[in-house]
Amino acid sequence: MTTTTLAVLVPLLPFLGSTAGLLLGRRAPGFVQPLAVVPVLTATVSAVLVAARQGGGEPIDAATRLTPTGSVPIDLALNIDGFAALVAVVVCVVASCVQIYSTGYLRHDPRYSSYAALVSLFTAAMLLVVYTGDLMVLLVGWEIMGICSYFLVGHYWETEAARSASLKAFLVTKLGDVPFLIGLFALAADAGTFRINGILTAAVSGDGLDHPTVIALLLLAGVAGKSAQFPLHTWLPDAMAGPTPVSALIHAATMVAAGVYFVARLLPVFTASTAALAVLGVMAAVTMTGSAVAAIAQDDIKRVLAYSTIGQLGYMTGALAVGDRGAAVFHLMSHGAFKALLFLGAGVIIHAAGTNSLSAMSRMRGLARRIPDAYWTVTVALLALVAVPPFAGFFSKEAVLGSAEHAAAGHATGIPAAVGWTVLVSGLLTALLTAAYAARLWLLVFRGKGADAPDHGRQPLSMTAVLWVLFLPTAGFGLAVTALPGWFDERSLNPTLVTSVLATGLALAGVLVMYGAWRHTTARAARVPVGAVTAHPRVEPALTEMEAIATHEEVYGDIASAEDPADPGRLLLGPLHRPAAHGFHLDAVYSRLFVRPVNSAAGLVRFLDRRVVDALVHGAGEAPRRLGTAVRRAQTGNVQTYLGALLAGTVVLAVAAVLVAAGA
Repeated sequence: MTTTTLAVLVPLLPFLGSTAGLLLGRRAPGFVQPLAVVPVLTATVSAVLVAARQGGGEPIDAATRLTPTGSVPIDLALNIDGFAALVAVVVCVVASCVQIYSTGYLRHDPRYSSYAALVSLFTAAMLLVVYTGDLMVLLVGWEIMGICSYFLVGHYWETEAARSASLKAFLVTKLGDVPFLIGLFALAADAGTFRINGILTAAVSGDGLDHPTVIALLLLAGVAGKSAQFPLHTWLPDAMAGPTPVSALIHAATMVAAGVYFVARLLPVFTASTAALAVLGVMAAVTMTGSAVAAIAQDDIKRVLAYSTIGQLGYMTGALAVGDRGAAVFHLMSHGAFKALLFLGAGVIIHAAGTNSLSAMSRMRGLARRIPDAYWTVTVALLALVAVPPFAGFFSKEAVLGSAEHAAAGHATGIPAAVGWTVLVSGLLTALLTAAYAARLWLLVFRGKGADAPDHGRQPLSMTAVLWVLFLPTAGFGLAVTALPGWFDERSLNPTLVTSVLATGLALAGVLVMYGAWRHTTARAARVPVGAVTAHPRVEPALTEMEAIATHEEVYGDIASAEDPADPGRLLLGPLHRPAAHGFHLDAVYSRLFVRPVNSAAGLVRFLDRRVVDALVHGAGEAPRRLGTAVRRAQTGNVQTYLGALLAGTVVLAVAAVLVAAGA
């Protein structure tokens, strides 16, 4: 089988599995799980073979004319370089783990068949984005992911949180997609083609693009929405209302990774504009530091991980801002492994604890003994997130910081030193904050004080086995740091001494500071009389995650407004805790700037429609109706009445004629 054929099968197999699952889900429920798992596993094998054959050498390029559109045709094209080959493997591996995990996690869910089909379609759309060589085909996968996210985030539509989150995710990402679409058309108009190869040739040629800054900024709007970058990041924490495996898929391999991958593929378009690089660098800096502070203040375990994803995406966009797409994609891949492990491990924790609340978990003793698989794997994943050597996150994050240091020193051609300093300083500060919120999560979940944690027995093998599968790349992928440059741009990804010492030292400081705060708050809580702390009573274990979410809403109210005196995050942030817990009230700002004016305009339109337009329409119909009623009343059917009227009319006409004749 040729490499091109294998490459076509990679996105095609999950798509066919999704189609078959939707058609046969109700008629043949026994085929649902095989149709969910087998196509994605087969696509994984195909993606590995494609990567092995590509080998980091010349890109695989093939195309067939999809439709003639005149001067700018659309082609069904493949363009697989080292970036695409390796990212596709990561997407397939994570999607396979999610599908296998879901067979146990959602085994009692009545809508599992549609869920599994949508996950497969989601995977196929992301693989289409990764492999395609034409921007219009890429846009198809881009939009399909947005639609799938709407349905998957709203899977538990019985809860208000899921309904609101799915609508918010759809609207916010579509808000960024509007300028993104305009930017694609402007880019194709300047380059004369939708083919990625042709666009890159035009971007690096002597003539270049006619409007590089405008195009880059328009495209960045779509990237900010899809990859949850400031200021369009607010949908991602709320999207945690969906099933935990969906969160793992969105955060680790699809949706949010698409924006970073898009910029990496078209990086010469963005480096052609210094202004665009400056905007990208500032966006990355604000995103990573702000999200890290917000993560310290969250009470929901999944929201902590959601803000963590936003921050790590900020590292990736920061690497792109300093012109190093190799470091960005390296961190994308290692982040995909440990973040998928963190979310799937969180799913095990939620099932065992019966709640999403860290405050409630902090009052459960022995939770680590109840779920040893999640305990050990999540611990290693958190170490990778903190960038502790020798785990994968250390090497990839240091590659980003090393690139920022290189640009800050003025050694990166075409990259302003100010952008390098912005990314470097914010990256080091975020390393400190990341270690703090990761240590807080670990301490509250696995070092709780109080009654014994509930014991539900061992989790299904399909859930625990997946954790150990993802444990392997989380622990060892960083060792590929010397081999990856051959797959990327031959630029070294080895960590530098300065950034390694600084980042690791700051991470250690963050852990120690959070540990000290935890010891202090734990000791203070122990002195409080029994029954005095009632902000977060422990709930009974829930049977499903949907029940856990509903119980969490009922008992705890607003997740972000948790006020637990034993929370070390409150001690560290002080007066900043409340605004950070609410995402710095950015949603309230959007509500005042956009939601309220739109609602007011909608109310005005509704008033005009009902009181003015409807009145005119109803009046136009009412006048003939009343005239007809009057005429109908004159039609009595009585011959004597008609003759009397005729005689009266004749007399009136005769009198009128006489008067007219007399006047003449």
